[in-house]
Amino acid sequence: MKKLVRTINGNEATAASADRSARRNNRRVEIRVARTLDDLLMVFTIRAAVYMAEQGCPFAEEFDGNDHCANHFLGFVDGEPAGCLRARFFGSFAKLERLAVRKDYRRSSLAFDLVRTGIDFCRRKGFNRIYGHSREGLEALWARFGAKPMPNREQFVFSDYRYTEMVLDLDPIPDRISLECGPMELLRPEGDWDRPGVLELSTARMAREPSTNCVRRRLRY
Repeated sequence: MKKLVRTINGNEATAASADRSARRNNRRVEIRVARTLDDLLMVFTIRAAVYMAEQGCPFAEEFDGNDHCANHFLGFVDGEPAGCLRARFFGSFAKLERLAVRKDYRRSSLAFDLVRTGIDFCRRKGFNRIYGHSREGLEALWARFGAKPMPNREQFVFSDYRYTEMVLDLDPIPDRISLECGPMELLRPEGDWDRPGVLELSTARMAREPSTNCVRRRLRY
């Protein structure tokens, strides 16, 4: 967990806090960005267990068509996939959603560490406003991070539960991802922007001559 949080935000205090939380619970918590098919299968299994099995959410409502245009965070407790969170990005804000923790792991710090990691990730991508829907009764969880109910907005209902719109406004951070970072940093894997990626290793090879990579135009007679 410490390594991932530092990778996303460079924030030693946040990393130390996550480590303290894990030690208090005597459980090893690790969070990573879901990148592989196996990672996504774990994410979908966790959400099916929480939202479909426990809350009776229909499949089509839980898997709503947004999973392949989002970032997912996958949380482990003592090596077991135990929780997940989804992030989607809009012009001026990011949306954190689909926070799910398996029943056996809800006494750990995982829910808080997932949210903290998602916030750090969004800030690193340059977003200073984070939006979310808090299920009725869970507003205090989001308030711990500074989120507040949106003014002049009433609770609304979907998938049989009431929700409150929450918003978190943040100050910009100096190491956010921008065009000033340079092309190779922007090519690095999502959330792993602070160490060289595989494409940087490819720069040791000589560039090809343009003529070797051109498709010859077929002549028509």
